[in-house]
This record gives sequence, C-alpha cells and structure tokens, in this order.
Amino acid sequence: MAEDMLDFNVKQEEICVDTGRKLKVGIIGTGWIAGSHIAQYLQMPDVEIVAGADLVEGKAEAFFEKWGVKGIRCYPDHKTMLDGETELDAVSICTYNAAHAECTIYALEKGVHVLLEKPMCVTAEEAMAIMKAEKKSGKIVSVGFQPRMDPNMIKLKEIVRSGVLGKIYYIQTGGGRRRGIPTPYGTSFIGKDTGVIGAMGDIGCYSLDMVLNAVGYPRPLTVTGYTSDFFGKNPKYFEAEGKPEEYAQVFGVEDFAAGFIRLEGGIILDFRIAWAMHLDTPGDTVIMGTEGSVRVPSTECWNGSIGGPMKIYHEVAGSPVCTEIPMAESDGKNFYRKIRSFINAVKEGGPAPVPTSQILYNQMIIDGIVRSAKTGKELVLEIPEL
Repeated sequence: MAEDMLDFNVKQEEICVDTGRKLKVGIIGTGWIAGSHIAQYLQMPDVEIVAGADLVEGKAEAFFEKWGVKGIRCYPDHKTMLDGETELDAVSICTYNAAHAECTIYALEKGVHVLLEKPMCVTAEEAMAIMKAEKKSGKIVSVGFQPRMDPNMIKLKEIVRSGVLGKIYYIQTGGGRRRGIPTPYGTSFIGKDTGVIGAMGDIGCYSLDMVLNAVGYPRPLTVTGYTSDFFGKNPKYFEAEGKPEEYAQVFGVEDFAAGFIRLEGGIILDFRIAWAMHLDTPGDTVIMGTEGSVRVPSTECWNGSIGGPMKIYHEVAGSPVCTEIPMAESDGKNFYRKIRSFINAVKEGGPAPVPTSQILYNQMIIDGIVRSAKTGKELVLEIPEL
C-alpha cells in the first residue's frame, strides 16, 4: 500500500466535491499553524467548521473572529470540545508537540478522524499508542507532511521507483537554517515541556520523510545520535529579538541533531538538521545506488522543496554522464492538497494520505537520536506488535 500512496494523493485532487454532504470539523489549538488550516478549510464548500479549542482563555474566540468565521463554539481544552461536540467528523490538531498524542488519542476514542500536524508526536511510545487507538477506532489519522505534495518531491520518488539508481545503499539528508530558531512564534517551540524536540520536530521530520518516502519507508534497525543546544542556550543569539535571557533560559530542546541510521535492506542513512549554525547548509540530499545516484540541492532555509535542479549521475554506454532534471514550479497549493486529500479520504473511506504506519518509522528515528545522544551509545530499534 505504501508504494501506492503517491498515486492516491494525486487521484484525490480529481474527486468531485460533493457539497451535499458537509463534514463538520473542529480545530484543536489555535496558534500560528492553525491559520494555515483554516485558510484551506474555508476554500472547501463541503466543510463546515463548527468548533475550536485552546488552553489560553479567549484565544480561540479571537482566532475565529480574525478569520471572520461566526457561530463557532469555543472550548477551553480538547476534552471539553470532543465531549460536547457529538457530531464532529474530523479535527485538525494544531497544538504544541507535547499535546499531539493526547489530543489525537482522545479524538479517536470519540470516533473522530484526525489530521495531525507534524511531528506526529515526541516519542516512539506515543506513536505506537496513536496507532493502537487508530486501529481500535476504525478512523484515520493523516500526519501533516505537505511537502509530499510538491511536484519535485513527487519526481524524486518517481526517479527512485524507476530503477535508474539500482539498489539503494546510502542516503545523506538533512538541511536547516543558518539562523532560524522559531521564537517569533512564541516559546512553545523551544520549551522542554511543550516542544520536547526542537529542530528535528520542526523541520528534521520533513527531510527524513523526503528520502524515506522516496525509497519506500524501510524499517529503521539501529541509530546512533547526537544533539546539541549551543545556540539556543546562548543569550547572545536572541539579542536582536530583545529577550536574550528569557529565551535562553526557556530553551530546552535541540537546535542541531545528527544521526547515523541503519535501515532494512542494507541502506545507511546519514542525517543532520539545524535551526542555527555557522554554515549555509550541512549538505545536499544524496541517494546513492548501484546503477546511479541522485543529488537534491538543499535550500537556504529548509522549506519542503529543493534548492535547484536535481541531478542523476549514471553511465550510458560505459561513459559517466549527468542528467539534470528540470525543477518543477510549485503552484503554492501543497497545504491545500494536504487537507483536501485528508477530507476526501474521510468522505470516500480511503486510506490516510500520510499514514501513521510510515510516520512511525520517522518518529522512531527521531526518538532514537534523542535517546542515543543521552546514552552515547548505538541503539537497536524495536517495534512491538500492535
């Protein structure tokens, strides 16, 4: 099924919208990313936003007023909303990282489909708990990886699936920002109790998904990890924002991470991600195979796409050649496609566009890096039976 997910996403866009049946949707967490969700929902005539919840008093009401949406029932937390809204079809979960699992599991227990913002959660154990609740409920959880909808990401997967690279044996991926700790959006990203994971949860999960999705999401077997917080813990970094001591004291996650992961099928994954560094990029993404390799240029600020034309290095008639793949222009609708494909899956009874069965492996790698960094040892990753 995993190999067919890309085709499923493409086909979902072609489904005619049935406005005769409107899905009732709620939004849990009304911070920055919730704005991207509501902006897409408001373009869908077969969706009715009926409820919202936020822990901060008055925040949900102000959010819906800002977007000009009236008659929305607002609640002080996800449990109160899900208990009170007995006709909800689906929810977008847009909370801080630490609340993802709790909110998702409770929604599933109430019989509600879930569009879960990335990262899926913060530990491998939470990821397994989400999958168990999903299986028991019979509902779907789709995880918010809109970069999959980018035409260049689709082309990368097509390149791998074409067989032109042969057997894949080594992958290098990552990226990051020279200066990009997301404090302009508040401290929930950087707090230990709210963010829990930093650069890996924000942008690292995207770069992992880019390559793992391209090669069919093989199971991770072992991981050796490293994390650091040299920039986030340094008040000097935040001087331009006027809160150097406050942000440095709150900072409780990693601003850089690296991992060396052995994947099923004899594939090695070399991963690194940064919120802050004295470098423009820690390297391009490279997928190496026995018949060819592909290089994916990095972006200055990892944005879910590519920084230039991809290049395939291979041989033709015994001569080494380089084939350049022209960049496809994005139409800026990847976020819309993420939500549209989820809504269509709910209405049509289809599989989740970005299934938890895949993102579990993504989360296991991140969790493994965190735990390995603490122990200074390589870890064997084990997946218990559902």
